[in-house]
Amino acid sequence: MIRFGIIGTNFITDWFIDTINQLDDVEVTSLYSRTESRVKEYAENHSILHTFTSLEEMAQSDVIDAIYIASPNSLHAEQSILFMQHGKHVLCEKPLASNVQEVTRMIEVAKENEVVLLEALRNLFMPNLERVQQAMERIAPVRRAVFNKSQYSSRYDLYKNGENPNTFNPEFSNGSLMDLGVYLLGPALKLFGQPNEVQASGVTLESGVDGSGTVILSYDDLDVIVMHSKIHATSTPSEIIGEKGRIVINDIATCDEVRLELREGTSEIVSESQNAPMSYEIETFVRAIEARNLETVAHSATDMVRLADVMTNVRTQLGVVYPADK
Repeated sequence: MIRFGIIGTNFITDWFIDTINQLDDVEVTSLYSRTESRVKEYAENHSILHTFTSLEEMAQSDVIDAIYIASPNSLHAEQSILFMQHGKHVLCEKPLASNVQEVTRMIEVAKENEVVLLEALRNLFMPNLERVQQAMERIAPVRRAVFNKSQYSSRYDLYKNGENPNTFNPEFSNGSLMDLGVYLLGPALKLFGQPNEVQASGVTLESGVDGSGTVILSYDDLDVIVMHSKIHATSTPSEIIGEKGRIVINDIATCDEVRLELREGTSEIVSESQNAPMSYEIETFVRAIEARNLETVAHSATDMVRLADVMTNVRTQLGVVYPADK
Protein backbone atom coordinates (compact mmCIF):
# COMPACT_ATOMS: atom_id res chain seq x y z
CA MET A 1 0.00 0.00 0.00
CA ILE A 2 1.42 3.36 -1.08
CA ARG A 3 0.40 6.07 1.38
CA PHE A 4 0.03 9.54 -0.12
CA GLY A 5 0.23 12.91 1.47
CA ILE A 6 -1.28 15.89 -0.35
CA ILE A 7 -0.20 19.51 -0.57
CA GLY A 8 -3.12 21.64 -1.71
CA THR A 9 -6.84 21.95 -1.06
CA ASN A 10 -8.40 22.81 -4.40
CA PHE A 11 -10.43 21.24 -7.20
CA ILE A 12 -7.37 19.40 -8.53
CA THR A 13 -6.84 17.70 -5.18
CA ASP A 14 -10.55 16.84 -5.19
CA TRP A 15 -9.98 15.00 -8.48
CA PHE A 16 -6.87 13.32 -7.11
CA ILE A 17 -8.67 12.01 -4.02
CA ASP A 18 -11.66 10.83 -6.06
CA THR A 19 -9.27 8.95 -8.36
CA ILE A 20 -7.27 7.41 -5.50
CA ASN A 21 -10.52 6.09 -4.03
CA GLN A 22 -11.09 4.14 -7.27
CA LEU A 23 -7.67 2.46 -7.25
CA ASP A 24 -6.18 -0.46 -5.36
CA ASP A 25 -3.06 -0.42 -3.16
CA VAL A 26 -3.07 3.36 -2.66
CA GLU A 27 -4.57 5.65 -0.03
CA VAL A 28 -4.42 9.25 1.13
CA THR A 29 -3.29 9.43 4.75
CA SER A 30 -2.35 13.08 5.27
CA LEU A 31 -2.95 16.63 4.11
CA TYR A 32 -1.12 19.94 4.33
CA SER A 33 -2.48 23.47 4.28
CA ARG A 34 -1.06 26.69 5.68
CA THR A 35 -4.14 27.35 7.82
CA GLU A 36 -5.33 24.90 10.46
CA SER A 37 -9.01 25.65 9.97
CA ARG A 38 -8.79 24.94 6.24
CA VAL A 39 -6.78 21.73 6.59
CA LYS A 40 -9.09 20.39 9.31
CA GLU A 41 -12.23 21.17 7.30
CA TYR A 42 -10.90 19.66 4.07
CA ALA A 43 -9.53 16.58 5.82
CA GLU A 44 -12.84 15.96 7.57
CA ASN A 45 -14.76 16.27 4.30
CA HIS A 46 -12.47 13.71 2.65
CA SER A 47 -11.87 11.39 5.64
CA ILE A 48 -8.12 12.09 5.79
CA LEU A 49 -6.63 11.03 9.12
CA HIS A 50 -3.51 13.19 9.52
CA THR A 51 -3.19 16.95 8.99
CA PHE A 52 -0.20 19.29 8.93
CA THR A 53 0.39 23.01 8.83
CA SER A 54 4.18 22.50 8.75
CA LEU A 55 5.77 21.08 5.61
CA GLU A 56 8.91 20.14 7.54
CA GLU A 57 6.91 18.08 10.03
CA MET A 58 4.99 16.41 7.22
CA ALA A 59 8.19 15.54 5.34
CA GLN A 60 9.66 14.00 8.51
CA SER A 61 6.54 11.99 9.34
CA ASP A 62 6.23 8.24 8.90
CA VAL A 63 2.59 8.30 7.77
CA ILE A 64 3.35 8.82 4.08
CA ASP A 65 5.48 7.15 1.42
CA ALA A 66 4.82 9.70 -1.32
CA ILE A 67 3.59 13.25 -1.72
CA TYR A 68 1.25 14.70 -4.34
CA ILE A 69 2.01 18.39 -4.85
CA ALA A 70 -0.73 20.65 -6.19
CA SER A 71 0.50 23.97 -4.87
CA PRO A 72 1.27 27.08 -6.97
CA ASN A 73 3.92 26.47 -9.65
CA SER A 74 6.44 28.72 -7.93
CA LEU A 75 6.52 26.38 -4.90
CA HIS A 76 6.92 23.08 -6.76
CA ALA A 77 10.71 22.89 -6.73
CA GLU A 78 11.21 23.90 -3.09
CA GLN A 79 8.52 21.58 -1.79
CA SER A 80 9.54 18.63 -3.97
CA ILE A 81 13.17 18.92 -2.89
CA LEU A 82 12.20 19.05 0.79
CA PHE A 83 10.21 15.83 0.60
CA MET A 84 12.73 14.00 -1.57
CA GLN A 85 15.49 14.86 0.88
CA HIS A 86 13.39 13.07 3.49
CA GLY A 87 13.09 9.97 1.31
CA LYS A 88 9.58 10.60 0.00
CA HIS A 89 8.58 9.94 -3.61
CA VAL A 90 7.09 12.97 -5.40
CA LEU A 91 4.24 13.21 -7.89
CA CYS A 92 4.16 16.92 -8.77
CA GLU A 93 1.52 18.69 -10.81
CA LYS A 94 2.46 20.19 -14.14
CA PRO A 95 4.49 22.19 -14.84
CA LEU A 96 7.15 20.48 -12.75
CA ALA A 97 8.84 23.77 -11.84
CA SER A 98 9.31 27.40 -12.85
CA ASN A 99 12.27 26.81 -15.16
CA VAL A 100 14.71 24.23 -16.47
CA GLN A 101 17.29 25.05 -13.81
CA GLU A 102 14.85 24.09 -11.06
CA VAL A 103 13.83 20.90 -12.88
CA THR A 104 17.47 19.87 -13.31
CA ARG A 105 18.10 20.35 -9.59
CA MET A 106 14.97 18.39 -8.66
CA ILE A 107 16.10 15.46 -10.76
CA GLU A 108 19.54 15.56 -9.15
CA VAL A 109 17.95 15.40 -5.69
CA ALA A 110 15.70 12.52 -6.75
CA LYS A 111 18.72 10.51 -7.86
CA GLU A 112 20.72 11.39 -4.76
CA ASN A 113 17.91 10.13 -2.52
CA GLU A 114 16.84 7.24 -4.78
CA VAL A 115 13.21 8.31 -4.97
CA VAL A 116 10.76 8.63 -7.85
CA LEU A 117 10.04 12.11 -9.16
CA LEU A 118 7.31 12.39 -11.78
CA GLU A 119 5.58 15.33 -13.41
CA ALA A 120 1.82 14.80 -13.35
CA LEU A 121 1.19 15.79 -16.97
CA ARG A 122 -1.80 13.53 -17.40
CA ASN A 123 -2.12 13.23 -21.17
CA LEU A 124 1.36 11.73 -21.50
CA PHE A 125 0.20 8.64 -19.63
CA MET A 126 -3.12 8.06 -21.36
CA PRO A 127 -3.63 4.98 -23.55
CA ASN A 128 -5.07 7.09 -26.36
CA LEU A 129 -1.80 8.97 -26.78
CA GLU A 130 -0.27 5.59 -27.61
CA ARG A 131 -3.10 5.09 -30.11
CA VAL A 132 -2.14 8.41 -31.69
CA GLN A 133 1.46 7.26 -31.96
CA GLN A 134 0.39 4.00 -33.60
CA ALA A 135 -1.94 5.80 -36.03
CA MET A 136 0.91 8.06 -37.13
CA GLU A 137 2.46 5.07 -38.90
CA ARG A 138 -0.63 4.81 -41.10
CA ILE A 139 -0.41 8.40 -42.34
CA ALA A 140 3.39 8.60 -42.62
CA PRO A 141 5.34 10.53 -43.47
CA VAL A 142 3.99 13.19 -41.12
CA ARG A 143 4.50 16.72 -42.44
CA ARG A 144 2.68 18.95 -39.96
CA ALA A 145 1.00 18.89 -36.58
CA VAL A 146 -1.23 21.59 -35.10
CA PHE A 147 -1.99 21.34 -31.38
CA ASN A 148 -4.53 23.70 -29.82
CA LYS A 149 -5.79 24.32 -26.30
CA SER A 150 -7.51 27.66 -25.83
CA GLN A 151 -10.11 28.46 -23.21
CA TYR A 152 -11.28 31.74 -21.73
CA SER A 153 -10.29 31.85 -18.08
CA SER A 154 -12.94 32.88 -15.59
CA ARG A 155 -10.11 34.70 -13.79
CA TYR A 156 -9.45 36.92 -16.79
CA ASP A 157 -12.49 39.08 -16.04
CA LEU A 158 -11.16 39.62 -12.51
CA TYR A 159 -7.80 40.58 -14.00
CA LYS A 160 -9.40 43.07 -16.39
CA ASN A 161 -11.30 44.57 -13.46
CA GLY A 162 -8.05 45.43 -11.73
CA GLU A 163 -7.67 42.42 -9.46
CA ASN A 164 -4.55 40.24 -9.36
CA PRO A 165 -5.61 36.56 -9.50
CA ASN A 166 -2.90 33.94 -9.19
CA THR A 167 -3.62 32.75 -12.74
CA PHE A 168 -2.13 35.92 -14.21
CA ASN A 169 0.48 36.64 -11.54
CA PRO A 170 4.17 36.05 -12.34
CA GLU A 171 4.92 35.68 -8.62
CA PHE A 172 3.30 32.24 -8.86
CA SER A 173 5.04 31.30 -12.16
CA ASN A 174 1.73 31.33 -13.99
CA GLY A 175 0.32 32.20 -17.42
CA SER A 176 -1.11 30.48 -20.45
CA LEU A 177 2.02 28.52 -21.35
CA MET A 178 2.40 27.04 -17.88
CA ASP A 179 -1.28 26.26 -17.48
CA LEU A 180 -2.32 25.13 -20.97
CA GLY A 181 0.66 25.19 -23.30
CA VAL A 182 2.34 22.43 -21.31
CA TYR A 183 -0.50 20.07 -22.35
CA LEU A 184 0.53 20.67 -25.96
CA LEU A 185 4.30 20.80 -25.74
CA GLY A 186 4.43 17.64 -23.62
CA PRO A 187 2.89 15.34 -26.24
CA ALA A 188 4.55 17.24 -29.11
CA LEU A 189 8.00 16.49 -27.69
CA LYS A 190 7.02 12.94 -26.79
CA LEU A 191 5.76 12.20 -30.31
CA PHE A 192 8.36 14.07 -32.33
CA GLY A 193 11.43 14.45 -30.12
CA GLN A 194 13.92 17.27 -29.78
CA PRO A 195 13.21 20.08 -32.30
CA ASN A 196 15.91 21.77 -34.34
CA GLU A 197 14.48 25.20 -33.59
CA VAL A 198 11.88 26.78 -31.30
CA GLN A 199 10.11 30.01 -32.31
CA ALA A 200 7.63 31.72 -30.01
CA SER A 201 5.26 34.66 -30.16
CA GLY A 202 2.32 35.70 -28.03
CA VAL A 203 0.36 38.26 -26.04
CA THR A 204 2.07 39.39 -22.85
CA LEU A 205 -0.20 41.02 -20.31
CA GLU A 206 0.71 44.05 -18.22
CA SER A 207 1.13 41.81 -15.18
CA GLY A 208 4.08 40.18 -16.93
CA VAL A 209 2.65 36.77 -17.85
CA ASP A 210 1.52 35.49 -21.23
CA GLY A 211 -2.20 35.48 -21.97
CA SER A 212 -1.84 33.50 -25.19
CA GLY A 213 0.86 32.28 -27.49
CA THR A 214 2.03 30.32 -30.51
CA VAL A 215 5.08 28.06 -30.59
CA ILE A 216 6.58 26.55 -33.74
CA LEU A 217 8.78 23.49 -33.28
CA SER A 218 10.83 22.93 -36.43
CA TYR A 219 12.17 19.50 -37.44
CA ASP A 220 13.95 18.32 -40.60
CA ASP A 221 10.77 17.56 -42.57
CA LEU A 222 8.06 18.63 -40.14
CA ASP A 223 6.65 21.68 -38.36
CA VAL A 224 4.64 21.39 -35.15
CA ILE A 225 2.48 24.43 -34.37
CA VAL A 226 1.30 24.86 -30.79
CA MET A 227 -1.43 27.41 -29.96
CA HIS A 228 -2.60 28.13 -26.42
CA SER A 229 -4.66 30.83 -24.75
CA LYS A 230 -6.40 31.79 -21.52
CA ILE A 231 -7.82 35.05 -22.93
CA HIS A 232 -9.90 33.63 -25.78
CA ALA A 233 -11.59 30.32 -26.53
CA THR A 234 -11.86 28.04 -29.53
CA SER A 235 -13.20 24.55 -30.11
CA THR A 236 -10.72 23.84 -32.90
CA PRO A 237 -9.34 20.31 -32.46
CA SER A 238 -5.72 19.29 -32.76
CA GLU A 239 -4.47 17.35 -35.75
CA ILE A 240 -1.46 15.51 -37.10
CA ILE A 241 -1.20 15.64 -40.88
CA GLY A 242 0.66 13.14 -43.02
CA GLU A 243 0.90 12.40 -46.72
CA LYS A 244 -1.59 9.52 -46.36
CA GLY A 245 -4.14 11.22 -44.13
CA ARG A 246 -4.60 12.95 -40.82
CA ILE A 247 -5.31 12.24 -37.15
CA VAL A 248 -7.89 14.48 -35.45
CA ILE A 249 -7.74 14.79 -31.65
CA ASN A 250 -10.80 16.40 -30.13
CA ASP A 251 -9.00 17.63 -26.99
CA ILE A 252 -5.26 17.04 -26.73
CA ALA A 253 -5.39 17.49 -22.94
CA THR A 254 -7.63 14.44 -22.50
CA CYS A 255 -7.23 12.50 -25.77
CA ASP A 256 -10.78 11.21 -25.27
CA GLU A 257 -11.68 11.05 -28.97
CA VAL A 258 -9.13 10.35 -31.69
CA ARG A 259 -10.18 9.92 -35.33
CA LEU A 260 -8.06 8.67 -38.22
CA GLU A 261 -8.96 10.00 -41.66
CA LEU A 262 -7.09 8.42 -44.58
CA ARG A 263 -6.58 10.20 -47.89
CA GLU A 264 -8.26 7.30 -49.68
CA GLY A 265 -11.55 8.36 -48.09
CA THR A 266 -11.98 6.09 -45.06
CA SER A 267 -12.40 7.30 -41.50
CA GLU A 268 -12.37 5.46 -38.16
CA ILE A 269 -12.27 6.13 -34.43
CA VAL A 270 -8.97 4.81 -33.11
CA SER A 271 -9.39 5.87 -29.47
CA GLU A 272 -10.67 3.68 -26.67
CA SER A 273 -12.67 4.40 -23.56
CA GLN A 274 -10.43 5.78 -20.79
CA ASN A 275 -10.87 5.71 -17.02
CA ALA A 276 -10.57 8.72 -14.73
CA PRO A 277 -8.02 11.02 -16.40
CA MET A 278 -5.64 11.10 -13.43
CA SER A 279 -5.60 7.33 -12.90
CA TYR A 280 -2.93 6.65 -15.52
CA GLU A 281 -0.34 9.02 -14.08
CA ILE A 282 -0.98 7.71 -10.56
CA GLU A 283 -0.69 4.09 -11.65
CA THR A 284 2.51 4.82 -13.57
CA PHE A 285 3.98 6.54 -10.52
CA VAL A 286 3.02 3.70 -8.17
CA ARG A 287 4.40 1.03 -10.52
CA ALA A 288 7.71 2.88 -10.65
CA ILE A 289 7.89 2.95 -6.85
CA GLU A 290 7.03 -0.73 -6.54
CA ALA A 291 9.55 -1.74 -9.22
CA ARG A 292 12.21 0.57 -7.73
CA ASN A 293 12.54 2.33 -11.08
CA LEU A 294 13.55 5.93 -10.55
CA GLU A 295 12.29 6.87 -14.01
CA THR A 296 9.30 5.98 -16.19
CA VAL A 297 9.28 5.28 -19.90
CA ALA A 298 6.23 7.52 -20.33
CA HIS A 299 8.00 10.61 -18.96
CA SER A 300 11.67 10.11 -18.14
CA ALA A 301 14.08 12.52 -16.49
CA THR A 302 15.36 13.43 -19.95
CA ASP A 303 11.79 14.12 -21.09
CA MET A 304 11.09 16.36 -18.08
CA VAL A 305 14.27 18.40 -18.62
CA ARG A 306 13.59 18.75 -22.34
CA LEU A 307 10.05 19.98 -21.75
CA ALA A 308 11.21 22.47 -19.12
CA ASP A 309 14.01 23.64 -21.40
CA VAL A 310 11.63 24.34 -24.29
CA MET A 311 9.18 26.13 -22.01
CA THR A 312 11.96 28.26 -20.51
CA ASN A 313 13.13 29.07 -24.05
CA VAL A 314 9.60 30.11 -25.04
CA ARG A 315 9.23 32.40 -22.02
CA THR A 316 12.60 33.98 -22.76
CA GLN A 317 11.46 34.82 -26.28
CA LEU A 318 8.21 36.30 -24.94
CA GLY A 319 9.96 38.28 -22.23
CA VAL A 320 8.05 36.51 -19.45
CA VAL A 321 10.25 36.48 -16.34
CA TYR A 322 9.47 34.89 -12.97
CA PRO A 323 11.13 35.63 -9.63
CA ALA A 324 12.61 32.12 -9.82
CA ASP A 325 14.50 33.13 -12.98
CA LYS A 326 16.40 35.94 -11.26
